Amino acid sequence: MAIANNLQSENSVNKLLTSSVSSRLKSGELRRFIILIVLLLLSCLALKANAVDIYVAANGSDKNSGTKEQPLATLHLAIRKARELRRLNDPSIKDGVNIVINEGIYKLHEPIVLRAEDSGTKAHPTEIIANGKVVLSGGTKVGGWKKFNGILKNLPAAAKGKIWVANIPNFGGNDLQFRQLWVNGIKASRAKNYNGDAMGRILSWNKEKQTCIIPVGKGFNFKDIQGMEMLIHQWWAIANLRVQSVKVTGNKAELSFMQPESRIQSEHPWPAPWISEKTGNSAFYLSNAIQFLDEPGEWYADFNSHKLYYWPKASENMLNADVVVPALETLLKIEGTADNPVSFINVKGISFAYATWLRPSKEGHVPHQAGMFMLDAYKLQKPGTPDKPTLENQAWVGRPASAVEVTYASNTSFQSCRFVHLASTGLDYKKGTSNSLIRGNLFKDIGGSAILIGTFSDEATEVHLPYNPSDKREVSTGDGIENNLITDVTNEDWGAVGIGAGYVRGIKIVHNEINDVSYSGISMGWGWTKSQNAMKDNTISANKIHHYGKHMYDVAGIYTLSAQPDSYITENVIDSIYKAPFAHLPDHWFYLYTDEGSSYFTIKNNWTPTEKYLQNANGPDNLWMQNGSAVAQTVKQNAGLEPAFQYLLREKSTYSNRSINQAEDKPVVFELIFKNDDLPSNRALEGFAKENNLHFSSIYKWNNRLVIYTSSLKVESLQQTLKRLNAVQIKLYDNLFYDFNREKNCGDKPVPEWDNIILSANLVDDEKMQSEYLSYHKTQFEKWPEVSKGFCKAEFQRLTIFKKDRQLMLVISIPKGKKLDDLNNKTTLNNPKVDEWNSIMKKYQQGIEGTKPGEVWVFFKPVE
Repeated sequence: MAIANNLQSENSVNKLLTSSVSSRLKSGELRRFIILIVLLLLSCLALKANAVDIYVAANGSDKNSGTKEQPLATLHLAIRKARELRRLNDPSIKDGVNIVINEGIYKLHEPIVLRAEDSGTKAHPTEIIANGKVVLSGGTKVGGWKKFNGILKNLPAAAKGKIWVANIPNFGGNDLQFRQLWVNGIKASRAKNYNGDAMGRILSWNKEKQTCIIPVGKGFNFKDIQGMEMLIHQWWAIANLRVQSVKVTGNKAELSFMQPESRIQSEHPWPAPWISEKTGNSAFYLSNAIQFLDEPGEWYADFNSHKLYYWPKASENMLNADVVVPALETLLKIEGTADNPVSFINVKGISFAYATWLRPSKEGHVPHQAGMFMLDAYKLQKPGTPDKPTLENQAWVGRPASAVEVTYASNTSFQSCRFVHLASTGLDYKKGTSNSLIRGNLFKDIGGSAILIGTFSDEATEVHLPYNPSDKREVSTGDGIENNLITDVTNEDWGAVGIGAGYVRGIKIVHNEINDVSYSGISMGWGWTKSQNAMKDNTISANKIHHYGKHMYDVAGIYTLSAQPDSYITENVIDSIYKAPFAHLPDHWFYLYTDEGSSYFTIKNNWTPTEKYLQNANGPDNLWMQNGSAVAQTVKQNAGLEPAFQYLLREKSTYSNRSINQAEDKPVVFELIFKNDDLPSNRALEGFAKENNLHFSSIYKWNNRLVIYTSSLKVESLQQTLKRLNAVQIKLYDNLFYDFNREKNCGDKPVPEWDNIILSANLVDDEKMQSEYLSYHKTQFEKWPEVSKGFCKAEFQRLTIFKKDRQLMLVISIPKGKKLDDLNNKTTLNNPKVDEWNSIMKKYQQGIEGTKPGEVWVFFKPVE
């Protein structure tokens, strides 16, 4: 039997299991337990020992028999040999088939395809196993590099004498088309007009003319635009647009674009070019023109002259550099049908490298979300569909290519594999998959998403229509994604995601580490709908997500869409979101984000530095519990890769030196005013609190008014969800003009638990007196220090005052269990200046609407 020598994760898992169980046993029991385990392992080995082994080696021949001594040369022939053995029911395969690939780089000229006829069984699967470092490569080497000393039209002066040239490789009888190039395993940059991470800002976008106006900087050269592209940053996605024409007027240039992307880009409303004086217009850069080849590490392919030009970095010697360009879009396919799925195939220890994706060069690329590109999209003149009365747009999307794709397959797995140097998606379980496992793999240096799974939208179906097929075999069900390291992905399509799950059922995404991504870490769901659909029973748990949002905002570590009954987001750790330099809204980033239609989720025990979450247009019955920085430290310790898989962390990419966002958490007050006394019941308010990540104890009541004392990080969500309570008026008090803080003003550490006392009054209807009142409080700590000393004596932990128009909200925080009446008297004890202060303040204050004559401050009582 062949035993692969690089499946570290499985061996480590077995050791971990033995250690964990044995620690619970006494010594006698331990001996019996070990004997039992050894017998079981020997039994398994005996069963496997009769599996047929088919060998592949780089120095093999497809005329060989496929034995260890006479290996085949290609995986293609090995699969065919295994298929024939199964077709003929050869006795040698009664215990399964192992295709063992010896160490080497195997260049592919076409995708490897596994079909239903290649299926194994539960007891006797088909396994494709690496014996050493095995790479299935869709790339082609570029050799014959020479220093370029001739004259090259439009080459920048800075590049002269520094460029190297080689012939573009031939593929299928023609020049190989490609969009990526790797030098010594490092992706080089297609020549672009802004160097490094710099980008420009568009000046305007004309939807009717389908044109964009950009600034023309010094040295801009538009003499040769053949093949030129524009990348534009817009909200949560980028677009790649092929430039058709450029009209320069003074220091501006008007760009038009090729079809079909020109029409789609100008007609679709979400996401669209961003125009804002406050935060800046959409960022852009131009690429793929010889005049942009102006710094080390850039390349340009001139397909007219069949030449490839490259400016090497100082560390690169082009005489012996390993230069690779990708040729194949897909390296491996597992393809079944609903009636005849592929089953019981395991792939272990294989590296998949150098896959291309050419659609942006042929039709442009205008994504809708999560990398799904729009085939057609437009704004509705009259909003509304049967499922969504307020819907404003329509869109139909396609799915990007992937290096490895799986369709209609059950009980398949990819374990301890590497997905590296890929142009688009790494691994895509597209449709009709079940009970399959993606475990212990590395996903690194990928242009699009690392992993996609499940149907998003069929190309013939509008994206907002709920997907719930009558044939449930279409729905990806019971699949697992666990203990994978995902790092430096989405590095070309910045709106793609680490892990993207569409309409899935019973999926478990657990113990993955995701970092250095341009947009969201995990995105689960599709459709933007509260209606019943195919999704349910999904779990996202114990993942570690950090250093995300590198380029795009409207982003989260974990993001969801649509109704997903009995689904859980638990015990994840999310931290360190980049400050994206060109974000359309610099504060529109989140740790957790349940977006449109998200319903029936339990979001519990997730560790985040602050509670910066967004609930946008959610459906019913979401339960938020115990999330934030107070979550148990064991959650932080257990999230991410389990010990048996932590060897993968050696492969983590180097993080960008960009700053990390720190959310500013300030207290705020919401006030809801109801008609008469038509307030929601306490039971309804308790349910509302659970759905909206609020403590029930933060809700207070007086007459026909409710007050919610909460965090500024929850404002955006609450401004939407509070509307459900049907108040006639909702007021936000975020103007905190006075803030006594015990630690700052008394020098004492605050007690661990507080009770908050909330009162409200109006300022008198006189602007001059209102200004005086504010001035008194602005200088109180300096001019009236006795007041804060009185607060210190009274054990006040914090005292804040908010103002909205004339109305004041006063929040006094005291040690839990103590009474304000007992403490308040201490403020004036041997402190006459406090009495004087209170006397002065009385003339500025009056009762709010509904108070009795002579009543000024009213107490809001906790809802119980």
